[in-house]
Amino acid sequence: MQRTLLLLLLTVSTGYGLYAQKIHAHNDYEKPRPFVNAYEQRADYIEADVWLQNGVLVVSHNKPKPNAPTLDSLYIKPIVALFEQNNNKPSPERDYTFSLVIDIKNNPAEVLPILLATLSKHLTCFNRGANAQAVQVIISGERPKITAFLDYPLLQFDGRPSEVYDEETLRKIALISDNFRSYSQWDGNGDIPKDDKDKLKRVIKRAHSDNKPFRFWAIPDTPNGWKQLKKAGVDIINTDKVAEAVQAIR
Repeated sequence: MQRTLLLLLLTVSTGYGLYAQKIHAHNDYEKPRPFVNAYEQRADYIEADVWLQNGVLVVSHNKPKPNAPTLDSLYIKPIVALFEQNNNKPSPERDYTFSLVIDIKNNPAEVLPILLATLSKHLTCFNRGANAQAVQVIISGERPKITAFLDYPLLQFDGRPSEVYDEETLRKIALISDNFRSYSQWDGNGDIPKDDKDKLKRVIKRAHSDNKPFRFWAIPDTPNGWKQLKKAGVDIINTDKVAEAVQAIR
């Protein structure tokens, strides 16, 4: 009886999902104030699409132009500056930190060593093993082979429902993500159709069975879309409208 009551209380206290609701700032670099707006809104995941251009990591959605901004200028330096200002924390708030999601667009085998060399210069900022408030860097997009995940210290990876991980590799997975359109063509109006919702819940349940939060990309990016996906159990809301999503679901 006591165990049943405890499980009921846990279900009520955690809401629809297993995890506190998170915000993923999709394509953050395209916004008028890259990084700054997502940071001010306390986004949990901040995404940058990264290319290797002439030996330098640059940020761009499509193939970059010669004057594309660098990852260092838009993200690394501002993050380091925050840690210097806030006594080795990203914020004066005691509990706030975030993940920097690097969506690699080309040549992961060449991008990752350059990225690691950069991060290694600022271990207080990017090594959660040494500093619990450090920014976790998560690799998405064109990732290396699963068997190579363990070769990259400091980094975690954006997993996929179709992939199988052994116990050690699973510890390198920060979240599980997939394309919403692989499960539903719902346009964000009204409720998610029941058959589609059942598909969503099944894939989310598999991620939760591995103790991983779940994110869909290509969702209906509207207030009703966010709320319906939250009800379906989605842990991380992928949005181009960070301020509006924060207001709607937190």
